[in-house]
Amino acid sequence: MFILGITGGIGTGKSTVLEILKTEYNAYILEADKVAHLLMMPGKRAFNEILAVFGEDILTEDGTIDRNILGKRVMSDRRSLEKLNGIVHPAVKEYIVKDISEIRRDSHGKSEGTDTRNLYVIEAALLIQDGYREICDEIWSVITSEDIRIKRLIASRGYKEDKAISFIKNQPEDEYFITNSDKVLYNNGSADELMDAIRGEIDRLWHIG
Repeated sequence: MFILGITGGIGTGKSTVLEILKTEYNAYILEADKVAHLLMMPGKRAFNEILAVFGEDILTEDGTIDRNILGKRVMSDRRSLEKLNGIVHPAVKEYIVKDISEIRRDSHGKSEGTDTRNLYVIEAALLIQDGYREICDEIWSVITSEDIRIKRLIASRGYKEDKAISFIKNQPEDEYFITNSDKVLYNNGSADELMDAIRGEIDRLWHIG
């Protein structure tokens, strides 16, 4: 099974890349942010650790963590954000490593290689920063020009232009992703152009398998 990491800044089109890999190549998709949400639910590993650090006033009436309250608290305090990341990110990584191990065990005896039926895709904004290089066979970064990213964030999330710019400026620059990736997908054109770029990279994986 080939482990592929997908990363990039906000508004670059990572979700579109994931959808193409899933629908066109039958890839197994795991989004780190969704795993984080799961692990913050009552009874899960990160839940009790978060409560121990931030207190029970972050809970909703039904006993779940109010992500809006928690988000506002950590965004205004870098040390609090670091504490939250120190709880959630290792738990997510442990979950992913276990998931990969279980899938490999279940598929033991089947043909391996870079067959896209055995393509496991991890998407995470902090894929590089959190050390997923040790897990992934390759890391691809999605790069898109800033003006296009701003327009997408305004259209898809309803952000004001200044908010979109603020989010982008608070993330690593393109060069960071380019330097720390095996391949780069430039997503400045049409959906067909992005599809062609992905097809070319998947074909390459087949040929080196």
